Amino acid sequence: MSTLETGEKGRTGDSPRRSKGPREGKKAKASLPRKKHQGSGYRTRPQSRSDRLLSILAPAETITLISHISPDPDSLGSMMGLAHLIQTTLGKKVILTRDGLIGRAENKAMVELLDLNLIPVDQVSWGDRDAVVMVDSQPKTGRHSVDKPIPLAAVIDHHDTPGKIRGITFRDVRKSVGATCTMVVEYLREQNIAIPVLTATGMMYGMETELTGYPRKASDADDEAMQWLFPQADRDLLAKIRNARLPQSHFECLVQALQTSFIYDRLIISWVHEMPQPELAAEVVDFLIRFEEVDWAVCAGVVEDKLILSCRSSGENVRAGELLRKVVGRMGRAGGHDRRAGGSILLESTSANAVDKVTTKLRRRLLRALRIDEQRGQRLVSRKDILQSLQS
Repeated sequence: MSTLETGEKGRTGDSPRRSKGPREGKKAKASLPRKKHQGSGYRTRPQSRSDRLLSILAPAETITLISHISPDPDSLGSMMGLAHLIQTTLGKKVILTRDGLIGRAENKAMVELLDLNLIPVDQVSWGDRDAVVMVDSQPKTGRHSVDKPIPLAAVIDHHDTPGKIRGITFRDVRKSVGATCTMVVEYLREQNIAIPVLTATGMMYGMETELTGYPRKASDADDEAMQWLFPQADRDLLAKIRNARLPQSHFECLVQALQTSFIYDRLIISWVHEMPQPELAAEVVDFLIRFEEVDWAVCAGVVEDKLILSCRSSGENVRAGELLRKVVGRMGRAGGHDRRAGGSILLESTSANAVDKVTTKLRRRLLRALRIDEQRGQRLVSRKDILQSLQS
């Protein structure tokens, strides 16, 4: 199987705080706990997180990186950074995977422009001496399609959605940071490793997508990581990814979403009956949450046999992931961040009546969770305006 090639000659950047030359492309053993001289004796320095991760992965022959369904830029950038870390320090073969399709235009552009070789996770097999690292997600959260046993050695994530991580050797789950890429940057800096331009670009874009919402969800660690990455990234490539060309299906979906958007007090809900790609639900709510009269935006769209959900809030400390998980309940799976969340509901039938029953139940649960009285929704775009537009 192919691996990610991270050695880009003449295209590396140095950390502004380093005093020693970086170890790029050099195969080395995992770092051991260092000793610090103090007076007449020595005191062993506690292992850093990256030291512990590398020591756990060192015995493995091949290391596979997996993420959630339809990996987003933070997932992809984190896997790029981890692959570079592992290959540089351990000299191990690293496989990057994708679970499902990558449909969003910007995400596809990221994969193409950064030349990522992603192996479908259902085509990967692992042996007794292989190790798997789960990135930007946690096991048993309903965000994966892998149903076979996984030799899971490590979980690295920043989501609020709780997973079953007990018993996993290495667990680095930090809800206090805004992006998983931030944690990987920390590992790279701890190991004093220079980062290739393409890897820096991927990680930079991954962080941008997680931290650019408002109110901005970023810690000091996120800001420091972005400041370290930015001088080393390719700004032209970043601009191309941000402004990726959009297919016709994007605009068709957006038109349908606007026509089916209903306002309930401070909540707006959009129903898309035929959504070509699951990522479009997130694009719809990213657009609708900017409406000045609402604090919450939810989009539900039918993709194959599932109702895909995406949620956004403009408030602070609203726990959107927890709220959507409560709303969905046993109907399906959901989770996410403080202001962003997503989920899915498996549909018994995709007929109009069957979907309408599910969406009606979902709407009522949303209103109760947000303490909004049951009411008839007001269209964002009036039926009269829609008909006039169709007739013109």
